[in-house]
Amino acid sequence: MQVKKFDIDGPLLIIPQVYKDSRGYFYESFSKKHFVSNGINYEFLQDNQSLSAKNTVRGLHFQAPPYEQGKLVRVVNGSVIDIIVDIRKSSHTYGKSLSIKLTSENFYQFWIPPGFAHGFSVLEDNTIFQYKCTNYYNKESEGGILFNDKFLDLQWEVDNPVVSDKDLCLPKFENFISPF
Repeated sequence: MQVKKFDIDGPLLIIPQVYKDSRGYFYESFSKKHFVSNGINYEFLQDNQSLSAKNTVRGLHFQAPPYEQGKLVRVVNGSVIDIIVDIRKSSHTYGKSLSIKLTSENFYQFWIPPGFAHGFSVLEDNTIFQYKCTNYYNKESEGGILFNDKFLDLQWEVDNPVVSDKDLCLPKFENFISPF
């Protein structure tokens, strides 16, 4: 397993060792000892999975304290552009974003610690997105930021995004008050 760090402190790109042969492939998608040795010392309490059509955009979402969530995300089938925004008020990278292409072909996993708004855009039909969470979902603690906020200038890489009515009502970053 290789781990890539970024200019924004906390998020990590996990590149697993994949063993391929004529039968298919095998890889270890999670090993607590490997994650702990790379600074991801969290207990995962909930797994989620979504199926999405091409051009779907989900996000930008987060869970506020005390129900904040770290997420370990990956694509089981298809591909996405995965985007996070640092919403930690005390961070020198507050408001900065990262974008990673996750596919079922590259096997990448993306660790997103608490304190980040998260979303993804779907590049292929029948994309299956899976994530492990460090806390349970709590409806009263859910929050978000408008995905196409001009200030954030995020590159979703889809034409005519399909977005839920709920996500279209999220606040712009300039009106956002971070709970972190």
